[in-house]
Amino acid sequence: MPIGRVIKSTGSWYDVQDDAGTIVQCRLRGRIRLDGIRTTNPVAVGDMVNFEREQDKDTCVIDKILPRNNVIVRKSVNLSKESHIIAANVDRAVVVATVAYPRTSTGFIDRFAVTAEAYHIPVVVVFNKCDLYDDEQNALADELIATYQNIGYQSFKVSAKTGYNCDMLESVMKDKITMLSGHSGVGKSALVNRLDPNLNLRVGEISFANEKGKHTTTYAQMFHLRFGGYIIDTPGIKEFALYDMEKDTLAQRFPEMRAMMQEMVEMQRSVYKNAQEDEKKKKKIGYSDIVGFSGMPDLKAYGSVVKKNIRAKLDEHNLGMLLDGFGEGSNLMAQFV
Repeated sequence: MPIGRVIKSTGSWYDVQDDAGTIVQCRLRGRIRLDGIRTTNPVAVGDMVNFEREQDKDTCVIDKILPRNNVIVRKSVNLSKESHIIAANVDRAVVVATVAYPRTSTGFIDRFAVTAEAYHIPVVVVFNKCDLYDDEQNALADELIATYQNIGYQSFKVSAKTGYNCDMLESVMKDKITMLSGHSGVGKSALVNRLDPNLNLRVGEISFANEKGKHTTTYAQMFHLRFGGYIIDTPGIKEFALYDMEKDTLAQRFPEMRAMMQEMVEMQRSVYKNAQEDEKKKKKIGYSDIVGFSGMPDLKAYGSVVKKNIRAKLDEHNLGMLLDGFGEGSNLMAQFV
């Protein structure tokens, strides 16, 4: 049975491209649609699928969705479903943000990055429309860029209008399958047109009454880029709600907190060793008796010392409030990871 990649999804019909580059229109076989799927879209752009031609028709039927390497998924706004898959099998995700015209909240960027981290998808954060920024807006963009760079994300300013730093964006996307995401009006389609003018995607206008964008991309679609690779242009997203994120694993999705967690593990192992030496004279303590999750001593065993050290480490990063509300007998790593 032929294998192809979904390059366009309009809801009920899908464009699928095979290895030879032929594009066929497909619909989804009914049993797949009804097979307990809790997403608004069982098939997403980027999916690899098995398909077969319908008898006496020019269209095909998707018979099987092949295992995915990763997905970008958000909580569905449709109450009858749980999630919406934005794209599948991507090599890189680019968040297109703006500090004005319209403004992108850092919460949106962070939630998107957290979701990508969950599936080990590298994220790049670009701030578009820098040609429109005044001095204050440029300073804010620079501050945000420095923040994301310090965390470990590649981040820089671009301008779809002037082409500023678009060569950097091209190098990021070359020979990769890259997904673009962001609010409506941030200039995703305009950036695609700057990178590959042959695509000539429709570009919308900003409503200056509320400085918000209007939807011009109404469905996700994958395009081949002239310099190599593919880009998935997606509709503008107003809200990006997290899906299937557990409180006990959320900290692992923040690179800066993962690094802190490792530091704290090493620090508390040192605390444990010192405490063990002190206790040897009083009673015999086995390592397995007091070590909690991931080799972390339980706070109940070393409450005051451990909590003091953890508080100091978090305060170094202005994150001391994360400890507030944790139970005295809880295991900090079990709360963090």
